[in-house]
Amino acid sequence: MLSTETIDEVLIIRVEERRLDASKAPAFKDDVGQIIDEKANRLVLDLTLVEFIDSSGLGVIVSVLKRLGPSGNLAIAGANSTVRRLFSLTRMDRIFKLYDSPQAAVEAMQT
Repeated sequence: MLSTETIDEVLIIRVEERRLDASKAPAFKDDVGQIIDEKANRLVLDLTLVEFIDSSGLGVIVSVLKRLGPSGNLAIAGANSTVRRLFSLTRMDRIFKLYDSPQAAVEAMQT
């Protein structure tokens, strides 16, 4: 479901699912939580392969941000137009910074 890569001390978590919905959200939350506990507080969530997110999936992304706490940093990368629209409609695009690629997100975190 997930793969990781570290670039310049920023952990990129690539979601390797087409859908992030109610059926996938609990496992996603557990897996990302474990990654946060083990490795990092600066994360890029790469949604390049994700075609659809429902409210459960969005809720899990919000919980990841909360789990990182005030010292953490979370960016969203690679979201397609459907996923971006969900972030916009729910006004989550005001909470999360969205980037076209993981590399662009990492570069932004470096400045």
